[in-house]
Amino acid sequence: MWTTEVFGMDLYHLTAAFVIYSMLGWLVESIYMSFCNRKLTNRGFAKGPFCPIYGFGAVIGYLLLRPLQFNYVVLYLVAAVSATTFEFLVGKMMIRIFGELWWDYNEKPFNYKGIICLESTVAWGFYGLGIVLFLHGWIQQLIDRVPMHLGTKLIWVIMLLVTVDYIFQLMHAFHVDLSQQREKLSEKMDRFRARWN
Repeated sequence: MWTTEVFGMDLYHLTAAFVIYSMLGWLVESIYMSFCNRKLTNRGFAKGPFCPIYGFGAVIGYLLLRPLQFNYVVLYLVAAVSATTFEFLVGKMMIRIFGELWWDYNEKPFNYKGIICLESTVAWGFYGLGIVLFLHGWIQQLIDRVPMHLGTKLIWVIMLLVTVDYIFQLMHAFHVDLSQQREKLSEKMDRFRARWN
């Protein structure tokens, strides 16, 4: 499974890069927002250090932008436009699902409905350049330093922890009361048992 190729990269390297970018994105944004807010700020949806939007954005961005690596101007422009489009679509989806947006660009000049802004678009272009020309190579070297059998176990553990974390946060976001759900499940089990006795 891990050696299956997708867009010229094996699944192991793609998944490991996704995990690293998700954690690195959380770290960079949390440090930046902690500095802006002058207090420690967790910029992730969940409790743990993981922002999948950065993992998806970086990996998909790299795969799409890699063919442009020798044309810096086009690479910058495509990175800026595609990342801004991705941010806009994720923002609209969040508003539709959760009824709120987890960032707000309303105070930024040249913003659109607080979802996207020119400042971020400019930054996304530079991030795209950085990922394709520098960062992704370093990430690949980091992944290759860990033996694959150990790396796959690490990926499974991290993804399990992230999944549990996200399930609890989604339950909280949708106001699911765990004790109430346990009671309902217990009642259903009792009715099921009563039918067979």
